[in-house]
Amino acid sequence: MSTSQSSPEISRSRDCAECPTEPVLERIASRVAEIGEGFSIRRALPNRQRRMVGAWCFLDHAGPVDYARGKGLNVGPHPHIGLQTFTWMIEGEILHRDSLGYEQVIRPGQVNLMTAGSGISHAEDAVNDEPGRLHAAQLWIALPDIERHRAPSFHHYPELPFLDDGGFRITVLAGEACGLQSPARVFSPLVGIDFSASAAAQTRVALKPGFEHAAMTLRGRVTIDGEVLEPGALLYLGTGRSSLHLACDDAAQMLLVGGEPFGEEILLWWNFIARTQEELQTATADWNAQRSFGEVKGSPSPRLVSPDIGAIKLRKS
Repeated sequence: MSTSQSSPEISRSRDCAECPTEPVLERIASRVAEIGEGFSIRRALPNRQRRMVGAWCFLDHAGPVDYARGKGLNVGPHPHIGLQTFTWMIEGEILHRDSLGYEQVIRPGQVNLMTAGSGISHAEDAVNDEPGRLHAAQLWIALPDIERHRAPSFHHYPELPFLDDGGFRITVLAGEACGLQSPARVFSPLVGIDFSASAAAQTRVALKPGFEHAAMTLRGRVTIDGEVLEPGALLYLGTGRSSLHLACDDAAQMLLVGGEPFGEEILLWWNFIARTQEELQTATADWNAQRSFGEVKGSPSPRLVSPDIGAIKLRKS
């Protein structure tokens, strides 16, 4: 997905507090942003307090929202470099199209993983003009320097490993957890887990102490080591945790992300991740000149134009 901000600032990953070497419970409010035309989302990463959680550098929570006929998602062709886009579908359907020629509908319980590498463009649209419902999480994963110029690729994962424990359906979206390994191909040590319950539930999940973690409730209320979390906030958990206790009194769903603290500084601007402002300027010029990123065919949505980066200075956001 793409932000519709007209003049986003350049976010430097180290312009925030250092990763703590111990467990914390740091509540961070999400902010409202817009994707496509009229779709509001809660943006949890990046934020003033935390730019990244492991290699996870962007986290949007879209919906749940019901939309009328002809008012579905329409995020037109736009570019990416230096990252992976990771879409976790909860309700509804989205049609992905990209410059490699892939067309893929993503449905509930599935993941789309697109590796931008040296450059790719894609669009995300409603499957049809019928009324519908949308609920999803989209994340970006920063590629380490050794991988960020790799050839672009796209993978669709219709089935992900899961187990049931204490009333929670625990689905491993990325990395390894609970003895399960996600098939999603990533390039940094990280983890992504979805916890879903249809009624009261509780469980304890083992964590890697060397990872930093954060949690975000997608629906309902979840108690995390005694801290109640509802949609609209990210709960940053720090490092040093070997386990986490989760509980809910009614139907609820929560996303947990984590990973080894990312050792490289990144710059994030619009839909690009780079290491220098010059790289961002080159990518912007190339996209607006319709070179380097290929063509997305078939999308009914208009091609997005990159904001002007020329007047934007590197500063804290």
